[in-house]
Amino acid sequence: MTSESDNPGVIALPPLIALAAFLAGIALDWLVPIGAVNAMLWPTGRVVVAAILFLMACWIVFRAVRTFDRAGTPYDVRKPAVALAASDIYTRTRNPMYQAFALLLLALAVGLASDWTALLLVPWALVMHFGVVRREEGYLERKFGDEYRRYRAQVPRYGWPF
Repeated sequence: MTSESDNPGVIALPPLIALAAFLAGIALDWLVPIGAVNAMLWPTGRVVVAAILFLMACWIVFRAVRTFDRAGTPYDVRKPAVALAASDIYTRTRNPMYQAFALLLLALAVGLASDWTALLLVPWALVMHFGVVRREEGYLERKFGDEYRRYRAQVPRYGWPF
């Protein structure tokens, strides 16, 4: 692979996709308020639930970044992968950072009573799946071949097997 093409070619940086979903949710809350989250939880309950979701997201990101650092490979999707991050949290799910983004968006939705941010999790997930995850998987398969295929066969894409 040339250095220019030695990356997954995702449609946008994952944090920017999450930020776009959040900002769109806040804008829609202002333009077309729903009020469902406010009706379901008292403000104190919202803050507690949001804090728990936020801390879970932080814990997942910490473990994922630590795993990338230990593997000696960048987690920035614009840079070439030099090794598979396949230990620690990556033995349970292949996309913990993106799951953490979902938890963070949900934490913001609950904490700020943003119904639209919660609703936009669905299109956000579709954009992430087709515009980021699937492209990363193709890139990793081209780059690491059988090693990645074995890893992919052992570890579910989005979570723990039941």
